[in-house]
Amino acid sequence: MLRKTITLLAITLFALTGCESSGTTSGTANASNSPTPSATITPQPTAAAETPAPSSTAVPNKGNETPSKVSMNGVTAVRLADAKSGWIGGKGWIARTDDGGVKWKVQYEGTGDIKQLFALNSQDAWASVGDEGKLLSTNDGGQHWTSVGKVPNQAFLHFVTKTEAFSGNAHTVDGGVKWTSLPVPEGTKGDAYFHDKNNGWAVRQVKDAIEVQRTQDGGKTWNKVMSRKTEASLTGVVIRSAGVNDAWVELIGESGMTQTSYSLFHTKDGGKNWLTVLANSTAGGGPAPGFPAGENTGPKNTGSKPGPLYVVSPDVAYMGGQCPSCDKPNSVGWTKDGGKTWVNGKESFTGFGELLLAMADMNQGWLITNDNEQPSVMYTTANGGVNWNKVHTFDTAK
Repeated sequence: MLRKTITLLAITLFALTGCESSGTTSGTANASNSPTPSATITPQPTAAAETPAPSSTAVPNKGNETPSKVSMNGVTAVRLADAKSGWIGGKGWIARTDDGGVKWKVQYEGTGDIKQLFALNSQDAWASVGDEGKLLSTNDGGQHWTSVGKVPNQAFLHFVTKTEAFSGNAHTVDGGVKWTSLPVPEGTKGDAYFHDKNNGWAVRQVKDAIEVQRTQDGGKTWNKVMSRKTEASLTGVVIRSAGVNDAWVELIGESGMTQTSYSLFHTKDGGKNWLTVLANSTAGGGPAPGFPAGENTGPKNTGSKPGPLYVVSPDVAYMGGQCPSCDKPNSVGWTKDGGKTWVNGKESFTGFGELLLAMADMNQGWLITNDNEQPSVMYTTANGGVNWNKVHTFDTAK
């Protein structure tokens, strides 16, 4: 009997290696004021006193049934479980990878943009969907996503246990079914940040001064821990924390000519001492918040406007920079000594849409660029941002 054997061998090998990082800039120490009690406390109106949610409903996982026909373009959210595993979201879909982004499997299809993703580990993750803040959760690595409630605001969503989470000053202890509001100082700019149920941070602008305030009793009382004179008006605030006494405070100022001024401050000791990590004044946006006009001596991030801030630990933080007028508008910088020095990565990346950044640890992370006319692209680093390798090009934008 004639036997025929046909062997097909296909080998695909790709690796893009970037350049080394550029120069290092030093941070500046700033003595803070002694803690001063804040006069007035008001709840944030975006979070109702108690927000009930409809009964949990299982969301069909179409990715497990038949190959998904969803178009994976326009990535809107990213979160890592570890260096190899994590989720991304887009317009009505969530996908997972377990090989560092080379291959993706769509796990959820629905309606609404995925606004945020958060993961405690490789099994427990959450997603907020649409402007209404529908909250999805999974406890089996994304095989099934369940609708559990609604997040009452658009602040940074982070879970500290499987049942307790915060979004700005909104707090849940039942996995997102019901939310309550923690008090914040009157006149709070942007979103407050709570590291846990007791420890939180908020920013106010009082006339020509910017105040950073801290609570250690769940918002019942607030103390001023930093005050700086400013010529810039605050248009945004981003706060992250990697410990009870740790806070990274990004102050976003004014914009003009595709440029936005901003500054970044860091404390490790509950606000007793602060470092100026970044002070990006721009011609179009004016002085960086907390700095006088004409002062350009502080450490600078690349780009003419801020990108995403990702805090890994009290020592390590990464931040994207964007330059809308540049051919390759995206870049990444970092500090690995708590803000004493800042390193601007030498590589730059295409894409005129939103830049997404997530880290698994101080060295391993993902970067995703977006563009209205070109596919989204994912890069990974294994050496702390010095080199980035292109690992996946997503579907063509439609």
